[in-house]
Amino acid sequence: MKFLEPSLIALDVEAETAEEAIRLAGGLLADAGAAEARYAEAMVESYRDKGPYFVLAPHIALPHARAEDGVKEASVSLLRLKKPVEFGHAANDPVQLVFALGGSTSSEHITMLRKLTILLSNPDNVEAFKQAADVDTIQQLIRGNEQ
Repeated sequence: MKFLEPSLIALDVEAETAEEAIRLAGGLLADAGAAEARYAEAMVESYRDKGPYFVLAPHIALPHARAEDGVKEASVSLLRLKKPVEFGHAANDPVQLVFALGGSTSSEHITMLRKLTILLSNPDNVEAFKQAADVDTIQQLIRGNEQ
């Protein structure tokens, strides 16, 4: 399981569109060997087909696709956008934090989602993700929240 490891985090990245942001977040999974390159495209296709249903909270998107679309292991990446981008969600736009989920069919997937849910359910943590100066600060935040 690869959960927000340093290589899976990119801060203050520029993206003009939701699709570009999804591709970049998926690219982090591919670069880390957690997913095949085609997985990012599968996430974009899911967004095109189903809309921004994965914009689950203000400023937070959790794009994903099916495990069989190229996931190698359960993983989560974080792309923090320099400028928030509209994903087309009435209540939760614009998005600044894009957590790409590489879901597997294993119990690791459930563990990973639980960790992410705990992190993001605390508004202070969300603010810390938005404000963190560097990847080390985010790593400390994650370690501080592990049970």
